[in-house]
Amino acid sequence: QHGTLMTSRELVIKTLNHEPVPRVPRDLWLSPGEDSARATELAEMNIRYPSDIVQPEVAPTHGKKSSGKPSKAGDYTDAWGCVWHSGQRSALPELKLSPLSEAAKIASYQPPMELLDRSRFAKVNKSCLTTNRFVLAWSEARPFDRLRYLRGSEATSMDLARCTKDIRGLLAMLHDFACREIELWAETDVDGVTFRDDWGTPDGLLIAPEMWREIFRPLYREYCRILHAKDKFAFFHSNGYILDIFGDLVKVGVDAIHSQMHLMDVERLAKRFRGRV
Repeated sequence: QHGTLMTSRELVIKTLNHEPVPRVPRDLWLSPGEDSARATELAEMNIRYPSDIVQPEVAPTHGKKSSGKPSKAGDYTDAWGCVWHSGQRSALPELKLSPLSEAAKIASYQPPMELLDRSRFAKVNKSCLTTNRFVLAWSEARPFDRLRYLRGSEATSMDLARCTKDIRGLLAMLHDFACREIELWAETDVDGVTFRDDWGTPDGLLIAPEMWREIFRPLYREYCRILHAKDKFAFFHSNGYILDIFGDLVKVGVDAIHSQMHLMDVERLAKRFRGRV
């Protein structure tokens, strides 16, 4: 760039804005446990190819319902009251108990409002000031995943199909919580915010695309609107084959999509969405 060095933040922002860049921005996406299992190789990788993206410093999501530690083998309870089992360090934890598996408990459920305490975000701006890399926050916003964790996967599928009053109320509560948290992130100095939901299996979506568009697309559109109003980039993460909703994610305003590209036709995606996401 005419002899001037481009910072990692500028590199990522120019890429997101579809402007020419001297190289592709990079971020080393680590699975749990890999940082300790292969520490020497990781240290060399970080020296040779430092990441252009970092996460801000934020207080851990330890809520009133929380107990145990996710980093240790055994059971722990998250801030939402879901009980998980951690096995080997390199393996993802497994859901053991959903607190709202009984529908009668839905009406009295309260989300962990303590996670919206501004003290959680006290160090965010300071950590943004100390880096010239793109600062990407990870939000708690994941309405479909949260429904499945709270109710259980089978119950969630039945709830969505029946569109019961209880599930509509629970989903509205989760969406309100997500909006409030994303608004807090949008007021900080981070460059972008990620929300997520695991929509796919290796073969296709977990729900019909029409149901996704009716129920969840409006929620995602609102998350993007909040972020863009404060000049933040909206990132989205999902596992599985999500080709059926890829175009919808682009239309609602997602700026960057992290998905399992090897499950989809990358050439087809590039042809349809190049220059748009």
